[in-house]
Amino acid sequence: MSYTLMFYESQEDFAARMDPARQQEYLAGWTHYVHALRQSGIVVFGSGLHAPETAATMKRRGGEMEVQDGPFPETKEQLGGIFVIDVPDLDTALEWAARGPVDTVEVRENLPALK
Repeated sequence: MSYTLMFYESQEDFAARMDPARQQEYLAGWTHYVHALRQSGIVVFGSGLHAPETAATMKRRGGEMEVQDGPFPETKEQLGGIFVIDVPDLDTALEWAARGPVDTVEVRENLPALK
């Protein structure tokens, strides 16, 4: 079964990515986790995302698509990256999500690919 793990990070986490004093510690947790995922052979795709302030959000208003700079939701945490994994069941996906180096991970089963 295919699941997407969505990793949410705080502004502090995003700042640590680029801060020379904190970057090594930040990346250490991810490096260990990513290696474990890849060695398991379950990764279909994975990618980190740039900070939310680099985003553009498209929203339809009155039939017209409008672009809004930055993230649309006003939340304390923003999507920082994803992994698509192929595992036997939801429990296994949740186990892998729990091993991630962040406090919030959303896990969703993927719909079958369109043909």
